Amino acid sequence: MFAEISRLSRIREAADLVYRAMPPTPQYPWPLLCEALGTQAWVKHENHTPTGAFKVRGGLVYLDGLRRREPDCKGLISATRGNHGQSIGFAARRHGLAATIVVPHGNSREKNAAMRALGVELLEHGEDFQAAREQAQRLGAERGLHAIPSFHPDLVLGVASAWAEFLESVPELDLLFVPIGLGSGICAAAAARAALGAGPRIVGVVSTLAEAYALSFEQRRAVEAPALTEVADGMACRVPDAQALEIIWSQVDEIVRVDDEQVLRAMRLYYTATHNIAEGAGAAALAAALSQRERLRGRRVGLWLSGGNVDLELFRRAMDLPPDAPAR
Repeated sequence: MFAEISRLSRIREAADLVYRAMPPTPQYPWPLLCEALGTQAWVKHENHTPTGAFKVRGGLVYLDGLRRREPDCKGLISATRGNHGQSIGFAARRHGLAATIVVPHGNSREKNAAMRALGVELLEHGEDFQAAREQAQRLGAERGLHAIPSFHPDLVLGVASAWAEFLESVPELDLLFVPIGLGSGICAAAAARAALGAGPRIVGVVSTLAEAYALSFEQRRAVEAPALTEVADGMACRVPDAQALEIIWSQVDEIVRVDDEQVLRAMRLYYTATHNIAEGAGAAALAAALSQRERLRGRRVGLWLSGGNVDLELFRRAMDLPPDAPAR
């Protein structure tokens, strides 16, 4: 799989599909962030897409391929914590397809509203993403719907278009900090790095309350772990994907952990330093960089602001923090 998604020609083809719906997103070295990290840090703004997150790229590429593979497809189903579901809803609307999305109970209200606004049928099931994922597979079989996985080569290729933009615009990065949900973002970073012959180390970021990928990386075997973070719901993965793990084991240099307090402070810093809103997973790369500040001196750092879709109440919690105090 990795050989196919790391071909530059395939990533360019995916980018062409993405650019029919949106322009490339920007990357900036915000002065106050550079000051906070003590080095030059570039932010890739995937919060500036039509759905407010990087996932839309994968949905556009996946649906284009599906329409060619299955021209008679009548409907779609998938599971999400929010951004993948918006991606499917956005792409399905462009192709005139009905989409059903399954989310766990207690999912982000504002992400749910955004998915409904895109015309999806939204169903709630289970207490976490894995339960919603299994329900989507069951319903897909019962209703004759095409079940879109949360990890697939076409999804990764779409996201790799963003990493190619980043690495070509800022070619001398030393480190990339990448949040890990189910794995499409970090696998796309590895694919783009390999395709371009770029050199930065890839540092994955997980929540201390959702350690499945960190434990699997350390033990070199698939490890399930509770996914209990409420701040970084985009990283709340209990069961790692087997294909993603194979790529992570071979291509990712290290994985670090951040807790919910660190993520909330990074969300606050993004707003005060750049006036951008980051959701929890979107701020995780910055949270990790801040925790590694001492090793960053003299190194050019890439931060993946993967999305900005955060509920108002959670954003207020981050904004209410004193500048240098831990979260309450």
